[in-house]
Amino acid sequence: MVESQPGNAMTGAQAMVRMLEAHGVTQIFGLCGDTTLPLYDALARLDHGISHMLTRDERHAAYMADGYARVTGKPGICEGPSGGGATYILPGVVEANDSSIPVLAITSDVSTTSRGRYPLTELDQPSLFRPLTKWNASLDDSERLPAMVRAAFRAMTTGRPGAAHLAFPFDTQKNPVDPAEIWADPRHRNFPAEPMGADPAAIKAAADALLAARRAVAICGGGPVIAGAQDALRRLARLLDLPIATTVSGQGAVAETDPLAVGVVGSNGGVPSTRAVVDEADLVLFIGCRAGSVTTERWRSPCQGVPVIHIDSEPQVIAANYQTEVAIAADARLALEALVGELESRKTGNAPLHDGAARAQRAWAAKLAAFESLAASPKTPIRPERVIACLQGLLDSDAIVVADPGTPCPYFSAHYRWPRAGRRFITNRAHGALGYALAAAMGAHIGQPRAKTVAVMGDGSFNFCCGEFETILRYRMPITAIVFSNATFGWIKAGQNAGFGKRFYNVDFGRTDHAAVASAFGVKSWRVEDPEELEGVLRAALAHDGPTLVDIVSQPLHEAAAPVSEWVA
Repeated sequence: MVESQPGNAMTGAQAMVRMLEAHGVTQIFGLCGDTTLPLYDALARLDHGISHMLTRDERHAAYMADGYARVTGKPGICEGPSGGGATYILPGVVEANDSSIPVLAITSDVSTTSRGRYPLTELDQPSLFRPLTKWNASLDDSERLPAMVRAAFRAMTTGRPGAAHLAFPFDTQKNPVDPAEIWADPRHRNFPAEPMGADPAAIKAAADALLAARRAVAICGGGPVIAGAQDALRRLARLLDLPIATTVSGQGAVAETDPLAVGVVGSNGGVPSTRAVVDEADLVLFIGCRAGSVTTERWRSPCQGVPVIHIDSEPQVIAANYQTEVAIAADARLALEALVGELESRKTGNAPLHDGAARAQRAWAAKLAAFESLAASPKTPIRPERVIACLQGLLDSDAIVVADPGTPCPYFSAHYRWPRAGRRFITNRAHGALGYALAAAMGAHIGQPRAKTVAVMGDGSFNFCCGEFETILRYRMPITAIVFSNATFGWIKAGQNAGFGKRFYNVDFGRTDHAAVASAFGVKSWRVEDPEELEGVLRAALAHDGPTLVDIVSQPLHEAAAPVSEWVA
């Protein structure tokens, strides 16, 4: 044990380590700084069972915590120093918060006694983080530290999960804390904690509406995946022959090989055949889905006026965009289990069905017909569809793919057919910042080290994150990175192509040899330009026992058949 303050007290830094330990934390991601020295000293000297991963910047520490939380069901923890460290960590915190993922950011700060005296790195951290988090505080009083940490974990994990932030002043880290205050509520070690059940009257009304409909469809956002509602969703679909569509974040709510799975709908990853399933519906069941602009193609699909049942753990989401016939403010799993129970109690042999399997299979058949010829194309630059098809054949069913929001996202969302329910696909859909995939893949690998993890990015994203290849190598993570190299900010260029008369302004840049850059870090790397070499290289990269990168010279988005409705139109 480390020596503590006079009497029986411990320091604030030691108390923080013990509070994290009490909440079941075993992993922290972060970067050192002057104002964090007491915390790092406590981590170095105490026996606590917490691993700390040193990252190359604070933004990626937050993205790692995000990826870790998504695959473990435990809050992700990241930390950084004051000033620039606090500002750098923000993108990952806001992405996690708006994706309903509990990430706790601990940023050290100048001493409370230095405030207003122009110390180096002084910043009003609580004001900075307040609009970007679910809960936020500055630990100005060491005696209140344990209670405030408990409050952060309670806020992150209950209700709609989200991010929290704690500013940790330098003097608080050194001031005394009563060891008797070191305890945690074990319910807040995982999320969602203390889930809220559904109103029985709303469940009965939802059952009535579903049984009266003839062409209902369910659209699942990330809520069912976060809540672990896959089994209840599958049972509901079987009871009613109900087709299940998802948003990009909702992939994993149902295995896409399930006969009732429609796949992704919306403007990113949806295609005309999947859109048709929504447009022909006479009832839409939104489950853990905000019904935002991408999912609904700017609130055109489904059209306004179609009857809606909406399940969400955040009451503010319900009826924000569609007039709602039945509102169920509840955890997705508990609501679906209650709905299944209600339907089973009244189901009869002649109950109306929704012809879901036939509708879902028509949607997949039309999508595959358009995809397969592109997936087999021998043309250069290499078609992104060919990359998807190769990976589909090579990756095991438990593999985790993390995609940046540019070139990779629509292709994986539309065409990679996930064979298992659960969190196998991760992408940052809340704010879509480039450079997310590599760090989130690192967090996901730490959380599920037995699963093969693949990070997929465009070359724009590569330049946001390439410093973390040193981290991957230092920790010997067997992650495979795939770069779609097309020498442009492809999403923006595709938008200029479709909506601005092909006036391409300031979106192109020089082509980097990404394989050479990764090799300089010590990562085993390949560059592929010939489609016939693609499968062999990917197979070798995936089988290697250390970190790898495959740089694929690929077709740019503005020339491609990407499943993004605004470009197709």
